[in-house]
Amino acid sequence: MSHGHSLKEFKAYREKMNEKILERGNLQIKRFFNLDTQAYNDGALPRKTKELMGLVASLVLRCDDCVTYHIIQCIEQKVSDAEFFEAFNVGLIVGGSIVIPHLRSAVEMLEECRRKEKPA
Repeated sequence: MSHGHSLKEFKAYREKMNEKILERGNLQIKRFFNLDTQAYNDGALPRKTKELMGLVASLVLRCDDCVTYHIIQCIEQKVSDAEFFEAFNVGLIVGGSIVIPHLRSAVEMLEECRRKEKPA
C-alpha cells in the first residue's frame, strides 16, 4: 500500500493499541468501545447494512483507518465489489471531491483484502 499501513500492519497495530488502551481500565473508554461494537450487531438493520453505513460515514469523515476497518468487516459480511462501489459512490456524493484521496486508499485496501482471500 502506498498510504498508511498494510493490512497486516493495520490489524497488528489496532489490536496492540486497543489492548494498551483497555488495560488501563478506564470505565468510560471501555463502555464507549463496547457501544461501538454493539452498534454494528444485527437489529432492525442487518450487520452488513450497518457496516456499509460505517464505511460511508468513515469516507465522509476522511478517516482511512476507519475505512480500512469497515472494509474488513464488510468483507466478513460478504459485501460484493458492486456493493462496495455503490457505497463508495454514496460517500463521494455526500463528502464531495475531498473524499477522492480516501477513495483511492479504500480501493487499494479492498484490492489487498481480495488478494488475501484467494487461496495460494
